[in-house]
Parts: sequence; structure tokens; C-alpha cells
Amino acid sequence: MGVERTVVAKLKQLVTLGLLTLVAAVALTTPVSADAAQKKKRSTAEARQAQAKPGVRRAAARPTKRVARVVPERPSFGQIAGLRATDDDLSLASSVALVVDQDSNEVLLSKNSDAVLPIASITKLMTAMVVTEANLPLDEKLAIGEEDIDTEKGSRSRLRIGTELSREEMLHLALMASENRAAHALGRHYPGGLPAFVAAMNRKAAELGMHDTHYVEPTGLSSRNQSSAKDLATLVKAAYDVQLIRELSTSPEYSVVVGRRQLQFHNTNRLVNNPTWEIGLQKTGYISEAGRCLVMQAKLAGRKLIMVFLDSAGKYSRLGDAERVRRWVNDLAPATAASPAPATSSIALPELDPAS
Repeated sequence: MGVERTVVAKLKQLVTLGLLTLVAAVALTTPVSADAAQKKKRSTAEARQAQAKPGVRRAAARPTKRVARVVPERPSFGQIAGLRATDDDLSLASSVALVVDQDSNEVLLSKNSDAVLPIASITKLMTAMVVTEANLPLDEKLAIGEEDIDTEKGSRSRLRIGTELSREEMLHLALMASENRAAHALGRHYPGGLPAFVAAMNRKAAELGMHDTHYVEPTGLSSRNQSSAKDLATLVKAAYDVQLIRELSTSPEYSVVVGRRQLQFHNTNRLVNNPTWEIGLQKTGYISEAGRCLVMQAKLAGRKLIMVFLDSAGKYSRLGDAERVRRWVNDLAPATAASPAPATSSIALPELDPAS
């Protein structure tokens, strides 16, 4: 009996060992699950990274942010000439200013009014003068062409190539919204083309006695379009006599139909919407070489005044200067004359590359 029990115990022990061996063999031959394999792969990769750079933990990749490039504004001709250092009693932001009584030609305020500077889109007043005096059909359709694209400053326009508008619509947008392609198209469709148009601009300037003025194109994008405050006051006075120029330049807004689209344009001078102002004619202008510019004819304290502001620093500073003059003139009333304006002299300006 003792021998039998010993044999049975031995058999049970062999069976148990066999089962364990079989289970181990099955486990070794069973494929590893996908998740387990992925975890193992990840662990192996992390281990390799740790071995390659011990003690260094890799940071997660972050999305790169685009940093806007700030391009400094080029100095204006007036700034280079030191005109902005000129003081005046009204603390104007414009380095050049002139306020003249339209009827009596009395000078109420003068600041560097003889300085010859780029005039930017104030040019478009002379463009309008030449167009209106040519007596060309205002209802004639003109097309915007590739020649009208601004290659001088790279400015944008809502008038696409092929856009057709009447000559009056082009003139309206040029005066009110300072549309460069419209102004260029007006010059290009002049009899004899652009060269004849520019010649007519300079001829009209000479006729008006604007001896400090010179034009090379009809938009004002070129810094070679130059004049003085005194000459521009003369131009404003002459342009005011043309009813169409008065009406179009002071229009608050205007819409044109282009194909299936209707484009809405607004006046570049927000003072035309101000009920405290009675503006008879206006034009704004800006290129970096000229600074912010503004010419206006307005009725203040019962007087028709012509105001010229050139080379103003700051987007709204020219309008602020106009407000300063308005308050000053109102404070002068009912005085019959203002104190003598400071004397000014012509200033030689540096020759700069107009494309810079």
C-alpha cells in the first residue's frame, strides 16, 4: 500500500509539471495584441531617447506663430528738411499751413507756406480741373486697364481690370474716395493720352500763376508731383468756381454698379459728415514722402476761408488741425482782422528717389 501511494503521488507530480510546461509553451507561441505591441514600441522608443540624451526631456512640438513685420514709415520730405520743428501759435501737427480769406485774399495764418513739397492726392484737384475744362462727354464709358495699376506705391483698388464706368463716375471716385485707378484712367483717356494730359496739368498751373508747382502724373502717387501751400490755395480757389468739382468732392458717399456687384465708396474726409462744418470743397492726400495732406474751402464765422495743411504727422492730425483753426477763427469773431502771420521763406528740399 505504501508503495502504491508513492507511485500515485509521483504520477500527479508529473502531470502537474506537464500542464505547466504546456501552458508556458502556448503563452510563448500566442501573438501579442496590437495595443500591447504599440505600448512596447513606445516604451522602446522612449528608452532609446533617454539613452541618447540622458536627463533631457523632449518638449512637445508647438505651433509656430507668425510675427507681423513692422515696416517703419519713410520720413517725409518736410521731416527731412526740418519743417516739423517749426512752432506756431496753434500747435499744429502740420509742418505747412495756410489759411486765407477767399474773398479778400487776407492771410490769417501762414506756416512754411512757401515750402515746396510732394502733394500726394491733392494732385487730383488739378486732374479734375483739366477733365472738366476739356468738355469731354461725362457719360462716355471708360475702362480700367492694366496701365492703370499702381506700380509706384503698389496701392490697392476695388476697380478691377475691365471695369467700365462713365467719365463722371470716374471723376466722382477720384475726388471723393481718392481712387487712383479712376484718376489714372481719366488721364489716359484724354485726347493725346497721358503725356498730353500731364502737359495740360502743368499748362493750367502756369496759367493760374502756380510757379512752385509741377506734375508728372494725375494721381499723386509720385513724389515728383510738388507744390507749395500758396499755390494750392490758388488751385482751391479756382476749383471752387467749378460746380461739379464742388459737388463731387464733398459727396459723403457714392455707389457704382460693376457687373453684378454694387460697390459703395465713402469720402476720405470725415469732416464732410460733421454738421458743425460747412465745407464747399475738399481733398485729402497721403504718401509717405508728403505726409498727411488736406485742402478745404469752408465757411467759418461768416467768412469763406481756404485752408491748406501739408506734411501732417498722424492719421487724424490734419483733421485735428482743421478743428484747431475752426475754433481759433470762431474765437476771433467779430474781430475784423487777425494778428500778422509770421514770415516764411522758401526751403531747399533734398533730392530723393521718388520710388523710395
